[in-house]
Amino acid sequence: MQTQTPARRPVHCRRSWLFLPGADEAALLAGPSSQADVLMQEFEDFTTPANRPQARRLAPTVIDQWRRAGVLCAVRINPLDSVDGPADLAAVMAARPDIIAMPKVNEAAQIVRLDQAIGRLESVHGIATGSTEILPNIESARGLVNLAAIAAASERVNACLLASEDLATDLGAERHPDALELAYARQRFLLECRAAGVEAVDFPYTWSSGTDVLIDEINTARRFGFRAKSCVHPPHAALINQHLSPSQADVDQAMRLVAAFEQARADGRERVLLDGSLVDLPTYTHATRLLARHRQLQDWAG
Repeated sequence: MQTQTPARRPVHCRRSWLFLPGADEAALLAGPSSQADVLMQEFEDFTTPANRPQARRLAPTVIDQWRRAGVLCAVRINPLDSVDGPADLAAVMAARPDIIAMPKVNEAAQIVRLDQAIGRLESVHGIATGSTEILPNIESARGLVNLAAIAAASERVNACLLASEDLATDLGAERHPDALELAYARQRFLLECRAAGVEAVDFPYTWSSGTDVLIDEINTARRFGFRAKSCVHPPHAALINQHLSPSQADVDQAMRLVAAFEQARADGRERVLLDGSLVDLPTYTHATRLLARHRQLQDWAG
């Protein structure tokens, strides 16, 4: 008998994605206190090969605790063509994660193979068919230019995540906290995701520098159009949530703009002067989008 999948936070409302070391039990169990929308037990870069068996053993307990806390549960396995990937997937599927993330996705065939493997394990464990999502991690120029095919390779894909360190290495770019060297890649990634109809998760903020730099980085992501960002330090998740959500001041001002513009249109005018500035159709459209975003997030507050 298949297990029914409970309602999940919609993909467009998953603002913060927190990577946690796969074998660090204390850090994993403390994950929900970060306020991240999605927690990721990480089996690749944050877990040495010697510690991966321990990470697999921890997965059922960790995912159960996360689910009880109302957090979306993700696991990043190693690639299926690696020594550890198949064992990672077999172990974690028994724990029924919401999302399987796979690193170093360069082509659609990798997602097709993962989709098929997940489907077999869903059947084995009585998990609702198709309920386990796939999050491809795009970490190379090749993966980025193939993103449309990757996103279309499985109906399980409703989001993709851009990596930073491997991508910078592949490009030969020098890494700096402001991420200027990856600006084009981020915008290309966002454009490709939007065209493919999947959510774009911005790359992890990996620096341990002050919060001012982090906030600048989140605000840049928001200005580009990202609604989600990943991180590796638990305190950063709440800041991502805060700055990828409309502030109450923004909401109040948007409501005033919308009301003033709609009244102007009702009176037969094309635009209206509010607080010394002209409110025209583009300004009105931006305000209505902000209010719609606010309502979406309010429905999943927590």
